[in-house]
Amino acid sequence: MIYFSTITERCEKMAQYLIENKATVRETAKRFGISKSTVHKDLTEKLYKINLLLYNEVMKILQTNKSERHIRGGEATKQKYIKKRQENETP
Repeated sequence: MIYFSTITERCEKMAQYLIENKATVRETAKRFGISKSTVHKDLTEKLYKINLLLYNEVMKILQTNKSERHIRGGEATKQKYIKKRQENETP
């Protein structure tokens, strides 16, 4: 877990990470050792009041992630079944 001196610092660091890595909320939560709910609330509610420029950039990425999530989910399911098939074929 990463510790921050203020919520403002935490919000800005998470926003920078998400922007630089084009990360998802889940990836950001894992990186900072906090829940997805906290990341989402910090980035969508608190960041708006702290840094509007960062907020706007984050919202673009979150909107992109939202529009692509069905693709990522489908790809994850596909990989799951490919792995399962390979395990069953191995003698």
